[in-house]
Amino acid sequence: MTDCGCEKALAELEEFLHNELNQADYADIKEHMTNCGDCEAEAHVGIVLTQAVQRACKESMPEELRIRVLTRIREIQSTH
Repeated sequence: MTDCGCEKALAELEEFLHNELNQADYADIKEHMTNCGDCEAEAHVGIVLTQAVQRACKESMPEELRIRVLTRIREIQSTH
């Protein structure tokens, strides 16, 4: 493994966080983040945001909002 550098680590951060990289790239970025506090901090922010979105997606939408959204979608679809 070689240090991939900050540019590659940050460019592929989303894929890294979602385990969408091949094993070699994942290992390189993991090693880089272990040795780079700035990139490790960016990864932590990404993890926190991902977890917040996952929690929010588990919550039910209020019925009134659901109806408003569906109504608006139908209005837009009817004009296209």
